[in-house]
Amino acid sequence: MKKVILLLIGAVAIYSCSSDLENLNQNIKDPASVPGESLFTGAQKNLMDQIAEINVNLNNTQLWSQFLQEATYTDESNYDQVTRTIPQSHWDVMYKDVLKDLDEASKVISETTYTTDALNALKPNKLLINEILSIYAYSNLVETFGDVPYSEALDIDNLLPKYDDGLTIYKDLLTRLTVAINALDTSKGSYGSADRIYQGDVSKWKMFANSLKLRMANLISDIEPGIAQTAITEALDSGVITSPDDNATYSYLTADPNTNPVYVSLVLSGRKDYVAGKTVIDIMNDLNDPRRPLYFTMVDGEYKGGVIGQESTYANFSHFSEQFENASLPGILFSYSEVEFILAELAAKNFTVPSTAMEHYNNGVAASIVYWGGTPAEAVAYLAQPEVNYLTAIATSTATTPWKEVIGTQKWLSLFSRGMEAWTSIRLLDYPIMAEPVDAVSGYPNRYTYPIVEQTLNGASYNAASAAIGEDTAEQKLFWDVN
Repeated sequence: MKKVILLLIGAVAIYSCSSDLENLNQNIKDPASVPGESLFTGAQKNLMDQIAEINVNLNNTQLWSQFLQEATYTDESNYDQVTRTIPQSHWDVMYKDVLKDLDEASKVISETTYTTDALNALKPNKLLINEILSIYAYSNLVETFGDVPYSEALDIDNLLPKYDDGLTIYKDLLTRLTVAINALDTSKGSYGSADRIYQGDVSKWKMFANSLKLRMANLISDIEPGIAQTAITEALDSGVITSPDDNATYSYLTADPNTNPVYVSLVLSGRKDYVAGKTVIDIMNDLNDPRRPLYFTMVDGEYKGGVIGQESTYANFSHFSEQFENASLPGILFSYSEVEFILAELAAKNFTVPSTAMEHYNNGVAASIVYWGGTPAEAVAYLAQPEVNYLTAIATSTATTPWKEVIGTQKWLSLFSRGMEAWTSIRLLDYPIMAEPVDAVSGYPNRYTYPIVEQTLNGASYNAASAAIGEDTAEQKLFWDVN
């Protein structure tokens, strides 16, 4: 009997231990499922971080826009895309951390039944905002690489997606954007505090979407003028950003990991990696630009930029002003000044837009100066200078297309800290002219080359895409870059 009792006790003990071990294998800290709202917030932050980033491992466009020059390691200033595999980093963030998270957010929200009718009524707007941000991300990929996976993207069962034609993607994105804009219900809310850009304000998301539509129309206006004019008219009729109060700015916080990524690179890293680029400093000095102290520090009583592509000792050159070392400096996804410069370009190309190229140009310059801390009086004085005054500058320009030089230079200056859009503007307008780096490994980069992983793992699709765009080189111009 004693043996039987001992055996029973042992069996119970073994079962108990086995049960305890199974419990130990359960992850009680991570949630079994993630709310769609959390996925949206994460995707939004990942998108803004990547667009604002200056870390050379993630985003080189402020270097290629020659706002900055590297202090010690000069590979990226010399157009090296391979050493740090920059294209792969951008590709991964946009597809995996932005587009896939937005896709999952939409699936979860669609399948969720909320606790009240009022909360359920917000679902359509949430899904449409996801769609708008997805369109933004895809448009960025097309503008960066050219042909990219689209119709077969985001399918986890298809590891070898085909690449779609860039212009075909762009046209489809414009169609999707029109549908989303028309479906937004401004009488209802959306994400509330989970939205770090507009705090759930649907009317402002509609302005953002229309402004994105205007930007995209402008990009293809040289090759598809009819489609562009239709999109321009629709965007303006529906309502674009018309005030700095409507800027699409992401609200960063003061504590890591929710700070502006520029603060991470400039302050938290403890490194001194960047100085002002000679190109931007020389142009701003020539124009006596009032944004110099707003953008940069002085060194020995002057603003001085590092030679592009050359090692530049930090202490000997200007660098970011103090406001860019602010942990909670808002990230800019779209601004009123950019809208005005786009309208100036379109007016100069004789598209039907309200007012003249000069008026939109003046609005864009003034909005940029005031946004960064200048005064309206400084803007008026600056615009009165012969080198900046639209009519005088156009008349004295020696460029083949004078308005491109005049608008292009001021648009570029207004896009300081926004490397992605500044780089696109340079490629679109060909102004201002960028300096040739001292040890350039290529000509001026007109695109990111395709990630090496795509070349090795998705070879057939990669080879087809490379042939379709011309060739997989940095210098290869994309379909919209024709003038």
